[in-house]
Amino acid sequence: MLALLRIVVIFFFFIFINLILILVCFVRPFHRDNVYLAGKLYSSISFLLGLKIKVRTPDSVISGGPYVFMANHQNSYDLITICAAVVKGTVSVGKKSLVWIPLFGQVYWLSGNILIDRKNAGNSRSTLQKTVQKIRQKRLSVWFFPEGTRSYGRGLLPFKTGAFRIAEATKAPIVLVSASELHNKIALNRWSNGTLIVEMSAPERMDENKTLKQNVEYFQQKMGDTISKLNTELAENSKAKSSQSGQ
Repeated sequence: MLALLRIVVIFFFFIFINLILILVCFVRPFHRDNVYLAGKLYSSISFLLGLKIKVRTPDSVISGGPYVFMANHQNSYDLITICAAVVKGTVSVGKKSLVWIPLFGQVYWLSGNILIDRKNAGNSRSTLQKTVQKIRQKRLSVWFFPEGTRSYGRGLLPFKTGAFRIAEATKAPIVLVSASELHNKIALNRWSNGTLIVEMSAPERMDENKTLKQNVEYFQQKMGDTISKLNTELAENSKAKSSQSGQ
């Protein structure tokens, strides 16, 4: 019963959020902070899921920029979980096909996100150039899921190089956005679904003395280590709570 109630409430709340965002985007289309607002509104749905989100953002990330943000991509819940960490002046790079999703697709486009056609190599190169221009001219940060697809519990997947090429071309520092594991941890028929920690790293530039491949491997390892640390922290907190409740 709880699961059915949640689905209905979340469905209508999601529509309500998108109607608000469409209105805002019509008033200020392609505004630099539209994606930030969308992230805050979408992440509010986590309350209806019984999921608590803790976002850890270094002061250097808030006060600086532009950056190339790289986040792990776990599942469809990312829209309302890891996106809570989006900061002002950020846009994302997503598939062109997203535009055709009713309401959400129009919001995604009007928010100023960058659309890429992965099936067309020429368009992809053009999109990379456009992304570089946005970072340089408009001083916008760009958000990527470097794995390129959802991991669905398979662990951190290999990183693609597109985001790193942009960081290399713009000299923009990289900020890793690491979320603790969420696979199979949300049950719609359970009141509380625990806590998700999203931790941003301090900005770090690519090492010019390393090859592109070496930089990719370095940042992927760094994100993997952070995710493992967050998982351990949550597991220890859970054990401590269980121990206290058992006394």
